[in-house]
Amino acid sequence: VQLVESGGGLVQAGGSLRLSCVASGSAFDDYAIGWFRQVPGKEREALSCIGVSDEDTYYADSVKGRFTISRDNAKNTVYLQMNSLKPGDTAIYYCAAERLLSLWTIANPCPNPLATSFSWGQGTQVTVSS
Repeated sequence: VQLVESGGGLVQAGGSLRLSCVASGSAFDDYAIGWFRQVPGKEREALSCIGVSDEDTYYADSVKGRFTISRDNAKNTVYLQMNSLKPGDTAIYYCAAERLLSLWTIANPCPNPLATSFSWGQGTQVTVSS
């Protein structure tokens, strides 16, 4: 699938943004989707991932309780609702997808870059001012 992120921008600390990741292609229902972020000089960090069901979710400790991931399969879209944003959340945010060949598990909750079906979006900038 091809992925396109949107919804980034500039927001003050304490504010909210909702990112969208729209996928093109078929069988979106079979894909696990993840949100990652990266700042210059650091590795890309997995923030939140979702399996084929809204019940199958993962959150990194850094965003747990503030970010919420959800998916709308009818719209081929996964959302990341980000609340209580902090300056430390400033980064480029990427979504990624992997077609699941077996059941989603919390042991491996996020799309695997080594998977044949893996793909990245182009990223969207999020800037949180203090």
